[in-house]
Amino acid sequence: MTSLRERKRERTRRKIIDAAADLFERHGYEGTTIADIADAAEIGTRTFFSYFASKEELLFPESSARVAAAVAAIEARGPEDRPTDLLLRVLQEVNEANTEMAGSMARLRMRLIQSVPAVRGRALQEQLDAQLEIARHLQAAFPDELDAVQAAAMVGAFIGAVTGALHVLLAEPDALADPRRLQRRMREATKKALRPFLEE
Repeated sequence: MTSLRERKRERTRRKIIDAAADLFERHGYEGTTIADIADAAEIGTRTFFSYFASKEELLFPESSARVAAAVAAIEARGPEDRPTDLLLRVLQEVNEANTEMAGSMARLRMRLIQSVPAVRGRALQEQLDAQLEIARHLQAAFPDELDAVQAAAMVGAFIGAVTGALHVLLAEPDALADPRRLQRRMREATKKALRPFLEE
């Protein structure tokens, strides 16, 4: 059970993210300052920096949690689990936990990735860091089945499939009308992209 302090911290963190998303939508990314976000979230700029190092960082609030979920699934694997089983299970579990990847913040993030170089750079860094971390754990868990190159290729295909599917899905006019349907389509597309690995 989380402590009162942890719950308060999470509420403040969420308030900052929501305030930023609203300002980015209304005034644009470049037209929004950290001071603007802090003011809208009713905190000081010093408090902002105790949660996020930059505007770019707050656009990726769940990245670390998703990597942690992938690592936990690999470590909790069963004797019959295959590498691709674990990756697809992580996607399923993350989607069941929340709709963050299929919500308004995800849509805003995708739009900014396409139009703001600093956000695109941050997205690529987040993706690379996640790929390297997950691939390292996956290869260590299946040393007789995967070498480092194969693990990196498999995780790269997985993350690339999720990202590619989301870019197209979130651009659809009614994308946010049914987040669970969006998630289902994303999972189906990802599974299809991983089919060569599933058939080995």
